[in-house]
Amino acid sequence: MTSFHITELKNFMGKLLGTDCFDSFLLEQASVSTFAEYAIDGRINPDFYTKEEREDPQICPYDFAAWSAVRPLCFEIIKGKRSPSRFKFVLHLKPEYIPGVLKGADPSLTADQVRALVLTVKYDGNEACAVTGTAFSTFVMDKTLDAQWDKTMRQFLTRKGIAFRE
Repeated sequence: MTSFHITELKNFMGKLLGTDCFDSFLLEQASVSTFAEYAIDGRINPDFYTKEEREDPQICPYDFAAWSAVRPLCFEIIKGKRSPSRFKFVLHLKPEYIPGVLKGADPSLTADQVRALVLTVKYDGNEACAVTGTAFSTFVMDKTLDAQWDKTMRQFLTRKGIAFRE
């Protein structure tokens, strides 16, 4: 787990909320505090869909909503003359990208052992940070995936022009 402290907040927020920069992620949950408190549960509500739609991988491919689908709503909540008091977004890397991250980890790890590669983005009214995390579906003693996920996010932020310090 690594905490990346964002040093250029305006640039970061523009990329997070205004571009497809983070669209390789799903949203587990969001909370935003402005004049009111907003909470978004990113878990897909199966009752919203017909049985056929739930079984169609094009319509319901994930357990959580794509960040790209929720991003405009989060932007609408946050935009304005005043910054939010705080916010927190818990993002999961889309499952199809996990095998690419696994390439630098222990070769015995498989994608089905990985429940999530998590990026938690927090803002406390002064500073934003992005914290990495891993979740497994089984007990794993090896920590190489943790280090690889940290390295991948470090490269991702750098490649996207997001300034940070650790």
